[in-house]
Amino acid sequence: MPLSCSNISVAYGPRTALNAFTLSLRKGEIHALIGPNGSGKSTALQALAGLIKPREGHALIEGRPVQAMSRRLLARHLAYLPQQPSAPDEMTVAQLVRQGRFAHVGLFRSYGPRDEEAIRWALESTGLTGLADRPLRELSGGERQRAWISTAVAQEAQVLLLDEPTSFLDIGYQVEVLDLVHWLSRERDVTIVMAIHDLNQAMSVCDRISLLAKGELVFSGDPGDLAKTPLIEQVFRVRGTFVHIASGAPPHFDVELAQRRSPIRADTA
Repeated sequence: MPLSCSNISVAYGPRTALNAFTLSLRKGEIHALIGPNGSGKSTALQALAGLIKPREGHALIEGRPVQAMSRRLLARHLAYLPQQPSAPDEMTVAQLVRQGRFAHVGLFRSYGPRDEEAIRWALESTGLTGLADRPLRELSGGERQRAWISTAVAQEAQVLLLDEPTSFLDIGYQVEVLDLVHWLSRERDVTIVMAIHDLNQAMSVCDRISLLAKGELVFSGDPGDLAKTPLIEQVFRVRGTFVHIASGAPPHFDVELAQRRSPIRADTA
């Protein structure tokens, strides 16, 4: 089991942001965390990454407590990509991706052939070889997101935590990023936990889904099983229906918009 957590609770002052959160991941799977804003998705990822200390519970990676591991040692196993990572705009793609090897080489050892090969492969596998010398400021949103994921690939971590990786991207770049995530899972056996807002993207690309509401885990399991419950309507407070567009395809949640019931008409003179 590459990563798991048991009964993690996190509080910010008097407010409980996450309560008794439990998760077990299978090697090579894509696991989605969904829920409204403020439901605890980002807090759960940060607890899994060892960035915040839970009030209760613990996270384990390869059976070892995350909190007991040094940041460098943990980085050899796990990579975390926040919602809006930052780096100097003048930094090139290759320079950013090289940072992914810091967990392996440290600050004072030079890069060896194994490191250079990992960097080359990371750029190639994410389609960024041709952009290696380009400054980050010249990249599109999708290219920049791919550069950050490439950094995690160079890190050679077997667990990747992504916080809203498709936010602020247009639909074409969203598909690019999700295709890359799917490829890392299927071809490289990377275990991925992804907080994501788009329910239908989660249903289509993820093997399992956890639904959070006000810091509580209200569902964890197969996307098809979630579609059999009324939880999406209840948690997100929307009306809609899960439909199957094609045989064998994942269910798609069709929101019932207010305009369908009462069309908005322009005023006429």
